[in-house]
Amino acid sequence: MDSGNNNYLPNTTARVDYLPYGLDFPLGPTGRFSNGRNIIDVLGSLLGLPSLIPVFNDPQTRGDKVIHGVNYASGGSGILNTTGSISGRVITLTQQMNNFEGVTLPELRARSVDLRKFLFVVGTGGNDYLLNYFLIPIWQRPNLIDFTMTLISTLSKRLQTLYSLGARKFVLQNINPNGCAPVVTARTSGLCVEPINAAVLLFNFHLRLLVDRLRLTMPGSKLIYINAHKIIHDIIDNPTHQGFAEVKQPCCKVSSNGLCERGGSVCQSRNSYLYFDGIHVTDAVNVLIARKAYSIIEAYPTNVKQLARQ
Repeated sequence: MDSGNNNYLPNTTARVDYLPYGLDFPLGPTGRFSNGRNIIDVLGSLLGLPSLIPVFNDPQTRGDKVIHGVNYASGGSGILNTTGSISGRVITLTQQMNNFEGVTLPELRARSVDLRKFLFVVGTGGNDYLLNYFLIPIWQRPNLIDFTMTLISTLSKRLQTLYSLGARKFVLQNINPNGCAPVVTARTSGLCVEPINAAVLLFNFHLRLLVDRLRLTMPGSKLIYINAHKIIHDIIDNPTHQGFAEVKQPCCKVSSNGLCERGGSVCQSRNSYLYFDGIHVTDAVNVLIARKAYSIIEAYPTNVKQLARQ
């Protein structure tokens, strides 16, 4: 969901402010990990926001520019502070929280903004497996269930902190079927890697339980769960039904880290591809996920449109 925060970071490989990223985005390469829009862009448009949601690290994202929302996401980061170190510098979830509480929140309060009306969209956890757990030598890895419960418990604490600061509406997106991503299947002749998919399913199961649990322990809160995993898996299982043709190969020429090569070749029919690079999906998929989260059934217990109106 990073829209360009990493552009302002030195010494990071998780930075995509170059073509072919942004090839189909009106502003060109902005740091979005796609050929076009990300899910936040599409949701913002569906919600009728007057402009794109600015990134926190842009020095101009201050004052009145924060009243319609701020994007704190950092590509390569995860729930745990140790996740993403392989990419060099990323903005940890802890730091993202500090950025909100220490900088944006005082500006919102100074403008008498009602925080209860804001949607807090959180989509994290995938990197904690791909860029952390599964990089640990197998004989040193913690138990998968223990690791997953650490992720859920840490995320729960972060959400409770936001609640204590005044947040009431939360949109939690689950993890994509990353075991089928090209950066993973490149080593298995195109076959999905089931241990990764099993870990993702375990996390997603407990994330949905967390939605129900926090609704009970945070009075007045409203949480919804977006099943992006199912939306993408449905595309993989039946591509033509959703208007896609290629679900295994990335649209761009990728480097060893799964990101597009700078200025590298790119497919022509991008709207028919599931993956733009080795891990991130195309504009067409982001639009599909956002629309289904906004007004159709891949959200629990209600959708984004109804949540925004509550």
